[in-house]
Amino acid sequence: MFAIDIQDQILDKLNTLIVVLNKSGSIEYVSKSAQQLLGYNPQDLLGNAWWDIIRFSKPEGEEVKHKILKTFDHQSITTQTFEHKLRTSAGGIKWVRWNVSYLNEEQLIGIGYDITDNKNNEKRLIENNKQLLEQNKDITDSIYYAQRIQQSILQTQEQLRDYFDNSFLLYKPKDIVSGDYYWFYEHESYKYIAAIDCTGHGVPGAMMSMVANSMFKEVFINRKISNPSEILKALDEELEKSINKNQDATFNDGMDVSLIRINKTTNELAFAGAFRSILISRGSEITELKGSRYPIGFYSGIEKQFDTQLFQLQKNDDVYLFTDGFIDQFGGEKNKKLNKSNFKDLLITINDMSMEEQEAFLEYSFNNWKQDNDQTDDVLVIGIKI
Repeated sequence: MFAIDIQDQILDKLNTLIVVLNKSGSIEYVSKSAQQLLGYNPQDLLGNAWWDIIRFSKPEGEEVKHKILKTFDHQSITTQTFEHKLRTSAGGIKWVRWNVSYLNEEQLIGIGYDITDNKNNEKRLIENNKQLLEQNKDITDSIYYAQRIQQSILQTQEQLRDYFDNSFLLYKPKDIVSGDYYWFYEHESYKYIAAIDCTGHGVPGAMMSMVANSMFKEVFINRKISNPSEILKALDEELEKSINKNQDATFNDGMDVSLIRINKTTNELAFAGAFRSILISRGSEITELKGSRYPIGFYSGIEKQFDTQLFQLQKNDDVYLFTDGFIDQFGGEKNKKLNKSNFKDLLITINDMSMEEQEAFLEYSFNNWKQDNDQTDDVLVIGIKI
C-alpha cells in the first residue's frame, strides 16, 4: 500500500504518525513512528486497540472515534483538523494535531503531528500570564489602598470653599495616586494656599506627597512661620532633613511649590514660588508672578533665595495656582504641549464664568486637547475669585 520503509524512516525523523481506519472504526495501519513517538509496537495498536491502549479512558477513545467517523458523512469536507492528547507507553502525554482526510469509500487517513512542545509552551505561557495577572492585581490593589491613604490626608473641595467661597479644585492624578499635592491653611490674619508638584508621579510621587504633608504641618502649625519666602526656606530645610539623612548621598528628591498668603482684611496677596509661578486674571489681562529658579530639595548644600512678592488684589480678581501637568499635556492637531500661553488664553476666556463653570470648562478643554493621548502628568489647578 505504501513505500513503507522509506516513508517510515521519514516519519520517524519528523515525529509524524499516519493511521488508516475503515468505516467501522477499525485501525488497519499505524506507521512505525508510533514506536518512537508513543513507545508502542504499531502492530499492537491495530484493530480497536488504538482507541483503548493510548487513551486515558475508554469513553474518551469512543468519543474521538465517533468524531472522526463523521468524516464519512461529509465527504465534501477536504480535511478535518483537531487536537487531542495520547497516552504513551510510559504513562506520559503526547499532544497530536490531526488532519483526517477521506481516502476512499471505505477508508480514512489521519496524519498526526507532535505538538507536545507547543502545548507545554502554551501551558507555561498561560501559567506565567496567570501569575502576572495575580501579581498585577496585588500591585493594583496596593496602589488603590495607597490612594485611600493619600485621599485621607488631602483636603477637599468643600474645605477649600470654607476658606474661599468662590473657588475650584481641578485634581486629576495620572496613575491612581498623585505626586501633586495641595495645602490650605487659615491664620487669624491670613489665608494660605499652596500647590505642590512632587518628584515623579504615581507611587513615588505619592510617597513624596506624604512627606510634603508632614513638612507643611511642621512649618505652619508647629513652627508658625507666616512669611511665604521664609516658609519655602523652612520647607527646603525640612525636606533635606527628611530625605537626605545620609550626607554622602545625592539629593535627587524635591518639589516645586507655589504659595500664596492673602490678608483677610486688605486682600493683599503675598506670593513665593519654588520653580513655580501663579497667574492673576483681571478682566482681559493676565499677570504672572514668577517664583524662584530653585525648587524645594534637589540641590543639597546650595544657598537658595526665595523672595516674597506683594500684589494688591481687587474684587473679582481670579488667582490660579497650578502644577505643570495641565500645560505640559500633549495633544491638539500637531500633538504638542498645550503650553502656558494657551493656558493663559483659556483663563481669559473663562474670566466672566463662575468658579464651578471655570472648573468644568478647564476640564473639558484639557480632555479635548488630550483626545486619545495618555495623560502626560498629574494635573492640579486651583482657582479662587476675590
